[in-house]
Amino acid sequence: MSTAVDDALWSAIGDPIRRRMLDLLLSDDGAGTATSLAERLPVTRQAVAKHLVVLDRVGLVHGATAGRERQFRVDEARLARAAAQLAEVGGAWDRRLARITRLAESRERADG
Repeated sequence: MSTAVDDALWSAIGDPIRRRMLDLLLSDDGAGTATSLAERLPVTRQAVAKHLVVLDRVGLVHGATAGRERQFRVDEARLARAAAQLAEVGGAWDRRLARITRLAESRERADG
């Protein structure tokens, strides 16, 4: 693969609550607060805040103080990088599976 897979990024995206948070932020013009997200998720505001720290650490969101809360915005370039990595990994697995299929078919013909 030409793009190095970022393990920290995939660990962050691997959590279903964090994926839902990204979906919500993107549906809200790419921004929101821990409070606004917690109102729409089955976890506490404190849990949302901890998830936002993880997403911020890997660069998927960036926070800026807005009044008494931090407004988090999705980093669309980083998200696009994650999507590109996923497509690359998916393509690599497709090629591996196609090779396994060819080997199995070749072996079957030789045995048959």
